[in-house]
Amino acid sequence: MTESMKHLGILAHSTEGASLCFLAFCQEGVRRFGSHVYPDITLDYIAFGPSMPAWDAGDYDSIRATLSVSAGRLARADADFFVCPDNTAHIALERPGPDLALPGLHIADVVAGQAGRDGRQRVGVLGTKYTMGNPLYPRVLAARGIAAEIPGESDRDVINEIIFNELVNGVFTTDSRQKYVRIIEKLAARGCDAVALVCTEIPMLVTPDVSPLPTLDSTRLLARAALDVATGDRPLPVWRGGPTAA
Repeated sequence: MTESMKHLGILAHSTEGASLCFLAFCQEGVRRFGSHVYPDITLDYIAFGPSMPAWDAGDYDSIRATLSVSAGRLARADADFFVCPDNTAHIALERPGPDLALPGLHIADVVAGQAGRDGRQRVGVLGTKYTMGNPLYPRVLAARGIAAEIPGESDRDVINEIIFNELVNGVFTTDSRQKYVRIIEKLAARGCDAVALVCTEIPMLVTPDVSPLPTLDSTRLLARAALDVATGDRPLPVWRGGPTAA
């Protein structure tokens, strides 16, 4: 069975999000096909720590170059397509430049597509300060007629601090969960009918049973979309970096 499936490349840019994507992909494969059955996977990871000064400086081109190295290694490992389970990294991947070595699913398109299928009209966006301060999600949601709501500045600071001090290091506390829940409650009061968890570590902190709003789990949505591609239920993507049409 697996011989007829496409080979997935996971282009990692943060540890916990990439790990969850890998696990969710395998678990979904088992759910669909039975024990220990899922398409081939190769994961490539250049640690993101050395890229943090570039993120802070807005030097997205240099980050794109680093991510391109990973894409090239995945292509040489015979991956047919890639996913990058890091929403913020897509800001850099969208920069103009040479085509990436293989095509990939765009995480924001996957999330916005699910929001559209769910009939959402106003979606709160939780992610890193880079993602929340970038027009990426407002743009892809607006292309589907969906409004985006971003938390206030002080709440954005709380979200970002927890991501980088805790979540990316595998630390998930009750106190931080409660802080996120309070922020989501504010988004609900502003008319949101769902919240997009668009840092791929957030779904490990904020689960559907504790969220005041329905969640759009960017990590698991991406993993499921990747499995759809690998099994032929979704066409191979054509995006190779650069601006998207959405």
